[in-house]
Amino acid sequence: MKTKFIIPFLAITLLFSNSVSSNTLPNNDPEKDRVIVYVLKNILSRYHYVQKKLNDDFSEHVYTTFIDGLDPSKRYFTQEDLKEFSQYKYQIDNQLRESNIDFYKLVYKRFLEKMESGKKTYRSLLKQPFNYKKKEVIDIDYDKVPYAKNETELIDYWRKQLKLSILSNIEDAENQQNEKAKKDKSFKKKSFKVLEAEARKKVLKNMDDLYMRIGELENSDWYSTFLNSVVSGFDPHTTYMSPRIKTRFDQEMSGKLEGIGARLQKKGIYTHIVELISGGPAWKQGELEADDIILKVAQGDEEPLDIVGMRLDDAIKFIKGKKGTEVRLTVKKKIDGSIKVIPIIRDVVELEETFVKSSIVEKNGKKYGVINLPRFYIDFNDLSRRDAAKDMEKEIERLKEENVQGLIVDLRDNGGGSLKTAIEIGGLFINKGPIVQVKYRGEDPLVKVDTDPKIQWEGPLVVMVNEFSASASEIFAAAMQDYKRGVIIGGKQTYGKGTVQNVLPINRFYEQYPNDLGALKMTIQKFYRINGGSTQIEGVYSDISLPTRYSYMDFGERDLDGALPWDKVQQAKYTTTNSYSNFADVVYNSKQRVMNNEKFNKINDYAKWLKKNQDERVYSLNYDAFKKESEAKTKEGEQFKDIFKFDSHLTFVSPKYELNLFKKDTVLEEKRVAWHKNLQKDIYINEALNVLSELKMNNNHVAVKH
Repeated sequence: MKTKFIIPFLAITLLFSNSVSSNTLPNNDPEKDRVIVYVLKNILSRYHYVQKKLNDDFSEHVYTTFIDGLDPSKRYFTQEDLKEFSQYKYQIDNQLRESNIDFYKLVYKRFLEKMESGKKTYRSLLKQPFNYKKKEVIDIDYDKVPYAKNETELIDYWRKQLKLSILSNIEDAENQQNEKAKKDKSFKKKSFKVLEAEARKKVLKNMDDLYMRIGELENSDWYSTFLNSVVSGFDPHTTYMSPRIKTRFDQEMSGKLEGIGARLQKKGIYTHIVELISGGPAWKQGELEADDIILKVAQGDEEPLDIVGMRLDDAIKFIKGKKGTEVRLTVKKKIDGSIKVIPIIRDVVELEETFVKSSIVEKNGKKYGVINLPRFYIDFNDLSRRDAAKDMEKEIERLKEENVQGLIVDLRDNGGGSLKTAIEIGGLFINKGPIVQVKYRGEDPLVKVDTDPKIQWEGPLVVMVNEFSASASEIFAAAMQDYKRGVIIGGKQTYGKGTVQNVLPINRFYEQYPNDLGALKMTIQKFYRINGGSTQIEGVYSDISLPTRYSYMDFGERDLDGALPWDKVQQAKYTTTNSYSNFADVVYNSKQRVMNNEKFNKINDYAKWLKKNQDERVYSLNYDAFKKESEAKTKEGEQFKDIFKFDSHLTFVSPKYELNLFKKDTVLEEKRVAWHKNLQKDIYINEALNVLSELKMNNNHVAVKH
């Protein structure tokens, strides 16, 4: 099954928290229509890496992607609806040129109608039990399942999907009962009838909660979905970002925001505190706690604003604010339900989990450093602030002061970030020379070079990656591999995102429009390794491949619809560093260890089992058959229940500089303790340490010549 570019509808409702009038269409805004056409005809056609013709194929892509994005589970539209929609299937390109969005308006209007109908359908169906003795199945491979022929068949689609949810809930409840009965002989189990009623009630609540979140979506969110179905016709990573999404993107890239330093979540009509960010203003103030409910928000001495029932994003706008300003929160405390006004002075909040962190471990009498880099972060609005390259250089220096003799750079789950920081971090491990090549459409590749002759780390290096390591992570890993500067260890290959995106504020190209139009994140370049091969699709193949749960899954760039192809350019001028005297032997030894390791073999079997289950998309809706199938899968899965249980018996500790921080920040200390425990139980870290401990530097190695 190919990965869809547009987020499936059920996921959209979890990611966005906006409000919408469900009976209205977006106002016809000729200005915005012209902006859409301008983006397509000018910005994309001029600057996107791929020249794309707006033709019937493009129109069909928009048609299919938008409809699939709204209704991925085939529970709203029928073949009758599609017959009506199809009049526009090959006309959308022409409509866009003429500032015409009739296709969008027709589909969106019908979708809102079907949403209201769907609400009545599930509430009606969930009023009484289903027939659980009926022999029938459901196929949840919705890419292949046809749309319902008519409204009658559509209701049956709803019935089957709801029935599957209820069966799953009954099964969970029965399993919980069985566990309790084992521990307590006097425990009385509930009957199937009672469990079924409770399951229906739970599914009803889940659906009501889902529809409440759907009700909070604005017209602009659905319009953004349509815009993304248009721009994704160029490639999967070209996206339209609404002003709200653009703000979140900037925060993720910089690792900071201005506000009170709390994570918020909407639960029903209330805004709850989920977590306080360590070191943030709310954490320092000390009165706000997780699970507190914010009722009102006041700006300093101004009249407080009631935010109960307000959509989360609007509430956040009032709570956040510029550094140095005061916000007064009227809060219902979790402990005793008392109402309290808590004043907090806003400040810059650094998202600590975004930043570099390190640990030290001793193995066979030698110290080694582990550096975790979650993202290649940078604040483009203030380059004087901390970024990944500066922090990495500083962290290596601190580890050198503690006499570590080898270094692991952990890029697992690192989705990328700034190209600039990736190049600078690559330069910390070589003298000077090319790190990556980037290419614009129709131009020769540009070789991006580290010009600083300083080498921050000359010792043994192991780079850890997995299937989620992407983009800038792949640039760094590829450079270290091409120079033979470090051993790459992890999943078979990394994600394979070898494209560069630039974020362009749309108002820059359409200044006369008074409101914020958001931004276009557009693919403008492709990455190429210094050996000439692209990281696109292929990613970086590990020198030492370790089995993971994703080993056989359809995963990565190669499984995205419309992904740009792999190709190659001329190799850059570089010379390998000749760093190790036993590189090949170390790689061979590790492969032998992995091949003969019972745990890794079991993980490989587990990956095959997961793939088999992923491919099985048909479920019985007969209770006895469903239970039998589920029990069989559970029994199969029991052999893997301890699959990731492992203990290296190694002790991981913080570098000395952090010990002083812990005196002021006990939350940070708790996070580090938890991280160190995870490292101790991480079989992949353990093998990386085995590799690192065997590497022997070649005394005659050179950093690079070119």
